[in-house]
Order: sequence, then structure tokens, then C-alpha cells
Amino acid sequence: MQTLTQRLANPTRFMELSGRILPWLSGLAAVTLAYGLYLSFFVAPPDYQQGETVRIMFVHVPAAWLAMMGYMIIAVSSFGLLVFRHPLADVSAKSAAPIGAAFTLLALVTGSLWGKPMWGAYWVWDARLTSVLILFFLYIGLIALRSALEEDPALAGKLCAVLGLVGVVILPIIRFSVDWWNTLHQPASVLKVGGPAIHPSILIPLLVMALGFTLLFFAMHLKAMRNEILRRRVRSLTLAEVERASRLEARAAE
Repeated sequence: MQTLTQRLANPTRFMELSGRILPWLSGLAAVTLAYGLYLSFFVAPPDYQQGETVRIMFVHVPAAWLAMMGYMIIAVSSFGLLVFRHPLADVSAKSAAPIGAAFTLLALVTGSLWGKPMWGAYWVWDARLTSVLILFFLYIGLIALRSALEEDPALAGKLCAVLGLVGVVILPIIRFSVDWWNTLHQPASVLKVGGPAIHPSILIPLLVMALGFTLLFFAMHLKAMRNEILRRRVRSLTLAEVERASRLEARAAE
């Protein structure tokens, strides 16, 4: 009996299933984000130290989480391509890169806006900030490498998979940078031993926003994968048509 992964290895089956899931996933993401924004900006109280600037956290923290999750999806997909030759692994990795880069950039921008009133500067070469910046450059490198090898998709996929696996080392550095080095960035306050160190009035909106952002990420990823599959089908049909036309011209010239 085929597993779900094996069944989804067929692009046609994937397109059918994702086509049914995507509208529901997108709608759920929109509703969750709308509720999260309402909680974040109209229900959550100002922080006793940070005041109203704490509301930046409701966008910054989920964006930072998804920046890391996006790269993890690339790494897992890259492993699936190199080891298992999964037909959709490269599609998944390619589709996740621009989305992950966008969330990483959002995390950097909102972090800078949050840092100005807290630290007195938009940017400091803090270990956490610097490692996230490196993550953003990794995303840009993956996108640029694939673009440079656009004429050879198979080679582009393999090289990007290698880079994706090598670059995954940045994720534990980002995660534990505030524990390994003396940094300005605050330590983990949600995922920590002993439970969250945030009051429920702030924690609940943050978790709702994180859920909404995660649903949005998966909806965008599914849509991007569908677009990539269609693009590859069009490319294959175009190449087949060009090859057929070339054969006809060769026969006519004989």
C-alpha cells in the first residue's frame, strides 16, 4: 500500500489534492490572521516596560519563526531530492525559498524598528541579528544560484539542494545564539524550560498570530508549488514542440 508521500509524488495527484485544500487553507489563514491582528492591536495591553512598541513583537516573532521554518522545509526537501529522488522535492525547495526570504526580511525590518526604541539603534551586530542576516543571504544565494542555472534545471536543483543542506547549520546558531554569547537580544521567552515567561494577555495574541502566519506560509507554499508544476509542464510542452518543429524542418531539408 502506497504511503501519502508516495501518492503525492505524482504531480497530477498533488495538483488535485492541493486544489481542494488551498481555498480552505487560505480562508482559515485569513480568518486567523484577522483575529490575531484584532487581539494584538485592540485587546493586548501595552507592556509595562516597552509600552505600545511591544505590538511589533506580534509580527516580528512569528516572522522570525517562519524564517527558520522555511529554511528547514528547504533542507528537508533537499534531502528528499538527493537521497530519495522525490519528484516534488525540488519543487518544494524552490517554492519555499522566496517565501522564506520574504519572512526573513520582514523579521529583520520589524526587528530593527523594535530595536530603535529598545536599544537606541536600528541595527547592532548582535549574534542573533547577524545570524538571521546570514540566513537571509542564504535565501538570496539559493534564489540567485537557481536563476543563474535556469537553462539546466536538473543541475540547478542538485546544487541548490547541496547548498540548502550545508546552510542548515545556521538554524541551531540562530536558535541558541542568545545562550552561547552575551547578546543584546532577549533570550527565549515562549519555547523554554519551565513554560513561557510572557503574561497570557500578551502570549495568546502572539500564539494566534504565529498560527495565522504559519497557515499563510503553507497556503503560499502550496500555491507556489502549484505554479511551479504548471510552469514546468509548460516548459516541457514548449521544448517538445520546438523539438518536433526541428525534426520537421530537418525532414523538409532532406
